[in-house]
Amino acid sequence: MTELSSTAPAFVTMAHRIVWCTVATVDRAGRPRTRVLHPLWRWDGAALTGWILTDPTSLKARHLEAQPFVSLTYWAPDHDTCSAECATAWELDPQQRRDGWDRFADAPEPVGYDPRIIPQWTDPDAASFGVLRLEPLRLRVMPGTLMTAGRGELLTWSR
Repeated sequence: MTELSSTAPAFVTMAHRIVWCTVATVDRAGRPRTRVLHPLWRWDGAALTGWILTDPTSLKARHLEAQPFVSLTYWAPDHDTCSAECATAWELDPQQRRDGWDRFADAPEPVGYDPRIIPQWTDPDAASFGVLRLEPLRLRVMPGTLMTAGRGELLTWSR
């Protein structure tokens, strides 16, 4: 197992290159549910935090109410993969919504985007707009060359 200071930067680099990931929640009956989402990650040298802009009234939100955890997996055609298991928390007060909106609007493409591309999100105060914070409990980064040719380093970290 590697240190967070080694794993987190490699995770962010790979995740932001791939951009889209499969995110799993658990429904109230204990069944997994997946969808494809677009997180943004920040490594500040000590802590890694992620955010997803999403609807706080969705089915996903009801799953998170019962089980506030997600599992995320990124995959690229060269078989680079990285994953994160995270605790979640909603950031829904007006300032947190504005901060989340700006965080994505100001981030460089391809991970940054204008939230207005979602038709129902006219501004950060829209009822269907929410910011879901991700706090990693476990990270895994595996270059495709490790899987296909036995070259590279598998990085894992957990709390």
